[in-house]
Amino acid sequence: MKKNTARPQRKGLPDYQLLILTLLLTGFGLVMVYSSSSSIALMSEKLNFDALYYTKRQAVYAILGVIGMFVAMNIPFAKYKQLYKPLFFITILMLVAVLFVGVEINKARSWFNLGFATLQPSEIAKISIILYLSALITKKGERFRDLKTGYIPVMIIVGFVAGLIMLQPDFGSTFILVATCGLIIYAGGASMKHIMGSIGLLILGAAIVMGAGYLVDLMSGNVSGSSYSYKLARFQSFLDPFHDKTGDSYNLVNSLTAIGTGGFTGTGIGQGVIKLHYLPNAFNDFIFAVIGEELGFIGTTIFLIIYVYFIWRGFTIALRCKDIFGTLVGVGIMGLIAIQAFINIGGVTQTIPVTGVTLPFISFGGTSLLVTMTSIGIMLSISRENNLETSQETVKSVRTVTEERPSPALVTRNTQKRRSSRSR
Repeated sequence: MKKNTARPQRKGLPDYQLLILTLLLTGFGLVMVYSSSSSIALMSEKLNFDALYYTKRQAVYAILGVIGMFVAMNIPFAKYKQLYKPLFFITILMLVAVLFVGVEINKARSWFNLGFATLQPSEIAKISIILYLSALITKKGERFRDLKTGYIPVMIIVGFVAGLIMLQPDFGSTFILVATCGLIIYAGGASMKHIMGSIGLLILGAAIVMGAGYLVDLMSGNVSGSSYSYKLARFQSFLDPFHDKTGDSYNLVNSLTAIGTGGFTGTGIGQGVIKLHYLPNAFNDFIFAVIGEELGFIGTTIFLIIYVYFIWRGFTIALRCKDIFGTLVGVGIMGLIAIQAFINIGGVTQTIPVTGVTLPFISFGGTSLLVTMTSIGIMLSISRENNLETSQETVKSVRTVTEERPSPALVTRNTQKRRSSRSR
């Protein structure tokens, strides 16, 4: 009998559904970035009247994102348990440096100007804190449920990173990061009593910080230009968007108008009107409004179904992982995408106050797209680990059944013996 000389499979197959959905959403995002930005770019002398200006920049980051995704997918998952420390250290340095040498856009000092592009450290911080927290909670094990030795050290790290982002100030990214960390902490088995206490302290702390900031601006006479008054105006616009349609509520009113104009079937891709200087940042924070206008209820529903299935597929991969670290990382990555998508779409549709965050895979934003696609590469690495374990278990079960089953020659000899004994 010939021995099986084939080498055991070292890498499982990636989850092709998640991979295809990622590429599909990225491609759709490029289409919508072009549709929502081409007319503005074509009329801009600053952009050399180039209708493809934003689309080309987004396409470059999409290509880099695909490369990052495939690189991350082919890194053995166990390696991420070693990479989280240097990545976290570099992220902290970047968050501190951006406060001093970063460029200010939309009243937030959140970007590095690299000349050819901008880099937003808070986007990198999101995946960095996911890896760090997952490794720390896995290492602590049952001790994580202890308040002093387990829970408080984890919350100190979360609070430190969130505080650096809040100093920019970037409240949208801060909220997304804290919510994602909360999901990881809950999945890691933290006590609900500790979690509820943290939520109460978080709300109290945010109220104190915003109140103190507004008071300082009031005493200095800079209330109108204050970032805190700007956030307060957004909340007032959420409660009653039509009280100041040409002022603080201008973006939200035009967003709702665009979605309503789309009706059931939409105006068609590229045929929308609201993006023509009526809605600032139509290719960024408010791109979902363009989707609603141009694709209508039918197209928007199909898009949301695909998006929800993509998120569900990612959570399924995370929960199937037998490694606790892998499960926490997967829950964190997919939770991050789901939370950010909800905040973006919720703000555009007046479900929640506008916070100014991008819609993952769809909105214009190079750092966001690159980091998100690389994060999906980590998810695909987890899926390869899952599929490898499944294939190994299948091979073992087949070998066990084969070993227990008698050989054909032995069965033939036993049959002949029974027949000869009957004839006698």
